[in-house]
Amino acid sequence: MADATTHDSDHKREPSYLVAQKGLKSWLFTVDHKRLGLMYLATTLLFFFVAGISAILLRTELLTPEGDYIRQGLEALGMLDPNQDPAIQSATTYNKLFTVHGAVMVFLVIIPSVPGALGNFLLPLMLGAKDVAFPRLNLLSFWVYSLGACFFLYTLFAGGLDTGWTFYTPYSSNFSGSAVISATFGAFILGFSSILTGLNFMVTIHKMRAPGMTWNRMPLFCWSIYATAVIQVLATPVLAITLMLLMIEKLLNVGIFDPAMGGDPVLFQHFFWFYSHPAVYIMILPGFGIISELIAVHSRKHIFGYKAIALSSVAIAIISFVVWGHHMFVSGQSELAGIVFSFLTFAVAVPTAIKVFSWVATLYKGSIQFNTPMLYGLMFLFTFSIGGLTGVFLGTLSVDVHLHDTYFVVAHFHYVMMGGTIIAFIGGLHHWWSKMTGCEYSEAKAKWGALLVFIGFNMTFFNQFVLGQQGMPRRYYTYVPQFQQQHVMSTIGSYILAVGLIWTAIYLGQSLMKSNRPKEPLPDNPWGGASLEWSTQTPPIEHNFHGQPRVDSDPYNFPEIDRTGEVDHH
Repeated sequence: MADATTHDSDHKREPSYLVAQKGLKSWLFTVDHKRLGLMYLATTLLFFFVAGISAILLRTELLTPEGDYIRQGLEALGMLDPNQDPAIQSATTYNKLFTVHGAVMVFLVIIPSVPGALGNFLLPLMLGAKDVAFPRLNLLSFWVYSLGACFFLYTLFAGGLDTGWTFYTPYSSNFSGSAVISATFGAFILGFSSILTGLNFMVTIHKMRAPGMTWNRMPLFCWSIYATAVIQVLATPVLAITLMLLMIEKLLNVGIFDPAMGGDPVLFQHFFWFYSHPAVYIMILPGFGIISELIAVHSRKHIFGYKAIALSSVAIAIISFVVWGHHMFVSGQSELAGIVFSFLTFAVAVPTAIKVFSWVATLYKGSIQFNTPMLYGLMFLFTFSIGGLTGVFLGTLSVDVHLHDTYFVVAHFHYVMMGGTIIAFIGGLHHWWSKMTGCEYSEAKAKWGALLVFIGFNMTFFNQFVLGQQGMPRRYYTYVPQFQQQHVMSTIGSYILAVGLIWTAIYLGQSLMKSNRPKEPLPDNPWGGASLEWSTQTPPIEHNFHGQPRVDSDPYNFPEIDRTGEVDHH
């Protein structure tokens, strides 16, 4: 256990970081990593709402095979052009909603959510530091993120974009006019925010650890953030260059990716997926770190295989750079390349499996507390395991030819991203909510919310594996009637999922209201955690610690548990 408990718990309570400075300006120009974490949290939740609305509209359209709800909506809003075919206008609108959902969720929510919100707030606290290595650079990264988001919003309000979130050529070369420029320039700017954040976190972990905190005593959440930062710094420039080339092609009519001008659209796919498959691990690795904390703390047991979990994060970061070709098995690449990428895809599953087995082994004979954070942790183990195992099907050459571009891919992707990253993010929010806000949510309401999210998510996406296996293509807004029953079930599930998420937002929001705030300060360590963030005041003071904490053991030094599962407090 860290020594820091003797530093902070013995001091008189001071004003928290939330009230240490007052006024809007103190928030907009803050260099406090905790305030920046809350600002990232607020903005990513806002864009999560935007992406969620578009997803509900997409699922509503798919209730019937004719694709008639969007047309009726356009008619009701007076947006249907009488000079154009209504079916074409409906299809274009569907594609725009699809692009909004995908691009906003990937670039504005999933990639920045955990590192930007929880990473910014927790990393210095877990390391025993007073802030990140470069506080002003941290503020700059938030405003660069906000600037990039503004370009996405401009694209949305200027008529939208219908290329899909991947900006694939020739769609982005030949269609959508200036919307492609504004959207890709927004993603280009967002890349700089990602690089600055990753660089800041890497230096913070290398140089700002408390005395006694060796690499083998660092919380696993910090290991996952470190591996994520490595990918952010090394992979994001490739996407930036790719998007810049796309903008140059459209502005100067230079043939780079457009075959009509002598370009190669498959080259765009290589460049895009060289970044975007590592980006999958930018999204999921921080979620792995959260789950390691949830499983250990709420089972009251030392994490099983600490070094294996830590090093597997680094291994995933390394291998993620050489597996992009499995997205392109049907693109015409050579048979040898397909075999190599298929093998490497199986290889990246090994360090991921190490984590899952270690978490399950940690649960074995632990004193499991079935509170809300743990429910989300267990939910993650179920949903992410399904997502990971179905990835093996898509990594198999012969099977992927049949499943490529079907709803099987949609289901797999959502089980990994939503069932993995977002579920872990929500669980982490509940785990550290009192530390971040000084408020506590209703445990009973939170458990109902978790149940609704679990039921709604699996109803939405599990049967899409069946749809894909039966040949339902993704991105289609009309389909043959034989698929309607499955689509109706998915849409009903999406409504249940939406209710669960809205319910979660309501009770968390209610906990922040003045009338619901606790009259007495909340305990500094409500879960009995052993890492440094639990040794600080709740909420923390502006500079985190009253003195310099020292670390004399690992962050998972919980009381021993005997074979009956009883905690030995002696």
